[in-house]
Amino acid sequence: MLSIEARLLKCFHSVFPLLSPEELRSAAHDTVGNWDSQANITLFMVIQEEFGLTIDFEELETFESFARILDYLEKATAGAK
Repeated sequence: MLSIEARLLKCFHSVFPLLSPEELRSAAHDTVGNWDSQANITLFMVIQEEFGLTIDFEELETFESFARILDYLEKATAGAK
């Protein structure tokens, strides 16, 4: 089974296919030129599907970087282990 980080990388790659894995790991809303509101919603939906989560839409504004999303997912899935 893939780690949470590997699964999140897969999600990011589907939305930002031109970025390398290293660039994806350091990606943030203000550093990725094409991370606009549409990309943010797409990423949000892809993450929900990949992780089988229903994430409150209000959380979308906190999804501003790979690191913050990874932290969120690690906490959200901790009880599912």
